[in-house]
Amino acid sequence: MDEAAKKTILRKFTYGLYAITVRDGDRRNAFTANWVSQVSFEPPMVMVSVENDGESIKLIEASGRFAVNAFASGLRELAGSLGRKSKNVPNKLEGLATFDSPGGLPLLSDAVGWLECRVRGKLPTGDHTVYVAEVVEAGQLSDADGLTMKETGFRYFG
Repeated sequence: MDEAAKKTILRKFTYGLYAITVRDGDRRNAFTANWVSQVSFEPPMVMVSVENDGESIKLIEASGRFAVNAFASGLRELAGSLGRKSKNVPNKLEGLATFDSPGGLPLLSDAVGWLECRVRGKLPTGDHTVYVAEVVEAGQLSDADGLTMKETGFRYFG
């Protein structure tokens, strides 16, 4: 495979950036994700791809739930901080303005909006696992445009 071509083309894909927030009991965490997409209208469903070696996948597995928080344009620093590994930053939500979803998941007050999701299926996909989840609650917090990978200049591609 032409590695340079692969990276160039993957960097042409358009991605938004999202904070995925999770909770199992008193344990809470968040991470920045860009591989998120709607996959069904009825019922409303989304998918997210989660790194297999992260802390959050353990909480998703234990609780069967997660929330998708859409970052507003301009929140590059926040997206970057939530993208750090939990072993280096064990309490990524500390000091951030949050509130709880109807189902008790942490949500970011600075998000454009959020989706509370219940896992309906999963598929191992190399170094990630793809979760397909039904949207069970939703809320809009602002009319701001969403943050994109292109805006941030982040490089999270093959």
